[in-house]
Amino acid sequence: MPYVHAFAALVDDGNVVRDVIVIPYCNDDDVDVTAYCNSIGLPGTWLDTSYLGARRGKYAGIGDQYDPIANVFYTPTAEVPDE
Repeated sequence: MPYVHAFAALVDDGNVVRDVIVIPYCNDDDVDVTAYCNSIGLPGTWLDTSYLGARRGKYAGIGDQYDPIANVFYTPTAEVPDE
């Protein structure tokens, strides 16, 4: 059975995930994902994210970071202030 839908994560210039939406399946291709989202009036850079975490380490959540070198989404850890 072919895929019908996919999930796209909007990342800002600092690679922080700002939104995650459901879109039609775009062959796991970030260029196609971004083009689709832009074509429906959602500007920015959109990346494919796997609901089951099969790609890019985990399903992207709002506030997560995207590491373009490792090609993974991750949840940043809170820094403990020096006492």
